[in-house]
Amino acid sequence: MEYTTLGSTGTTVSKICLGCMSFGSGQEWMLDEEEGRELVERAIDLGINFFDTANVYSAGESEAILGDALADYDRDEFVVASKVRFPGASDHRNAEGLSRKTIEQELEASLDRLGMDTLDLYQIHRWDYDTPIETTMRALDDAVRRGKVRHLGASSMWAHQLLEARRVSEREGLAPFETMQNLYHLAYREEEREMFPVCDAYDVATMPWSPLGAGYLARPHEEFRTTTRADHEVENAGVPYHEFPASEEINERVEELADEYDATMAQIALAWHFQNENTTAPIVGTSSVDHLEEAVEALEISLSASDREYLEEPYEPVPVYGHE
Repeated sequence: MEYTTLGSTGTTVSKICLGCMSFGSGQEWMLDEEEGRELVERAIDLGINFFDTANVYSAGESEAILGDALADYDRDEFVVASKVRFPGASDHRNAEGLSRKTIEQELEASLDRLGMDTLDLYQIHRWDYDTPIETTMRALDDAVRRGKVRHLGASSMWAHQLLEARRVSEREGLAPFETMQNLYHLAYREEEREMFPVCDAYDVATMPWSPLGAGYLARPHEEFRTTTRADHEVENAGVPYHEFPASEEINERVEELADEYDATMAQIALAWHFQNENTTAPIVGTSSVDHLEEAVEALEISLSASDREYLEEPYEPVPVYGHE
């Protein structure tokens, strides 16, 4: 395993963050408690110390499964992140959003499910247009001051929104967002225009979600819609990777280099992330121990500069996705 510093937090994390959205019972492809524990234990064996979950993943089941698995280890060894914005286990009008009430009650619920006193990283799970950002930042800052949270992070949003949140934090002396969890991969690179320059200016770590395009970059494009996970991403997340102008060419080039490097397509797509200055630690979500092991092996692949350029060359601008 390789490790890196999580932006201005100074925290050392593995260059792979294990995404835990696959834990629970919300979809047929998800893992139950026993299967989730097996994946977490293998991740730890492989040197992964960074885990990302959310209150909304299977209505809190993901947090509970992760917390139970980590309870058998030294908590101090791991960096655990969760998120707030969408409703978790509760279903009422104040179970979602980024008001002080929602943040405080959802944070307590997340900590209880995780069996932890403190979260290393607490992230807003998209922007809340109904709550002033100053209200949100004050509530989050209070959580940091109370020792419930160590660091704050944001997720997919417009660059001007991240700048607005940072300005509020600086003006009011509040804890700022120090990480950005955004959509970014070979077939979707719109974040390079504005978001990544802002993150670089403020030393905000980046944790791209869906680094394989929900599996689009892990198999030949004609096979993309053969998986239930791909159907979930396209139908529910509204991200039609397969319809982007240059997607097929990019996909074919990933497949071509996979053959040349004697690797899987997923490994080539991840190796591009590991050698990308825009990426701190991609969030790798999987329901398979074998796929997790392949992801770790991708750290050993060193793409040449010309091969990275070859993968990037076909890209064309596409509509912005992932902010809702």
